[in-house]
Formats: sequence, structure tokens, C-alpha cells
Amino acid sequence: MVNQEVKVYGAQESPFSKRVEIALKLKGVEYEYVEEDLLMKSPELLKYNPIHGKVPVFLHNGRTIAEPLVILEYIDETWESGISILSKDPQERATSRFWTKLIDDDKLFGAVWKFVKSHGKDQDAIVEIGEVLNMLENELKDKKFFRGESIGLVDIVANIVKIIQNYINGSKST
Repeated sequence: MVNQEVKVYGAQESPFSKRVEIALKLKGVEYEYVEEDLLMKSPELLKYNPIHGKVPVFLHNGRTIAEPLVILEYIDETWESGISILSKDPQERATSRFWTKLIDDDKLFGAVWKFVKSHGKDQDAIVEIGEVLNMLENELKDKKFFRGESIGLVDIVANIVKIIQNYINGSKST
């Protein structure tokens, strides 16, 4: 069952799609990738994610899973091969989910959204973003990855940090 059809609907410019691709590669899972135009969403994308119509959409044996974090956990639970994305230890899993939520839902994305809506003029948003980035940097400390020596969920989700930094730095120079 595990090694059958795997298909990802994504967009190259989407860090959320990249997360799914990274997880599949870490697990050694072969998959078909379907590039979506975010401005002209295909009927297939809207069929598989009718509620949000967003990428990524993950299909496994004809069953649909949407929302990047849900997809990442599904991949980790379904394929034992490759690198485990989440620790088997409940405390470590909870800690990973905490940092992931901080990046994706709470402080960081909220501040980035305020910054984007203000066209780079909201200085409070820049301060908030800086605070979160400092928290993440302090958590990472001298470690290679958030979990220590092996890549995990937080590292995959944190791929967006570089994009945010580049966006903010680009906005400051204009």
C-alpha cells in the first residue's frame, strides 16, 4: 500500500510545496509532481482542495491530504524509510510542534502578514519578525539542526525564514 501512487500538486514559488518535496526526498519516496499556476488554479487542484484551493495537495493511492503540516506528519507516519521527521519521543514531538506552530501560525506569519499588507512600512511588524527570528536562532544555538544532528520537522518548516529575510531586506532597499 505504501509504495503506490504518490502525487503532489505544488508551485515552485511556494515554500509550503517545498516542505512536502523535502519530506518525500528525506524518506526516499518517489512521487509525481504537478506544477500549479497559483493565479489560474486547475480544476484538479480545486477538486482535491475545494475548501482552500491552495497548494500543496498530496495524493496517496487516490486519497487527498491538504495542509502542509498535516501532509508532513502523514508522510512521516506512513513511510518508515529514510529520516524520521518527528521524534518518537512524545516530549520532543511536542517541542517540534510548538516551534512549528510559532513559525507557521502564531508570531512569525502574523507579523509577516502585517508587514506585507503595509507594503513594508509597518515597523512594529519588522520588530516582531526580528524577535521571532532571534528566538529561533537562540533555540538553534550551535546545533546543526533544531533536533541536534538530524534534520526534522522544525528545520523543514523553517525553510521559509530565508525567504522572509530576503523579502524584508528587499523591501528595505526600495
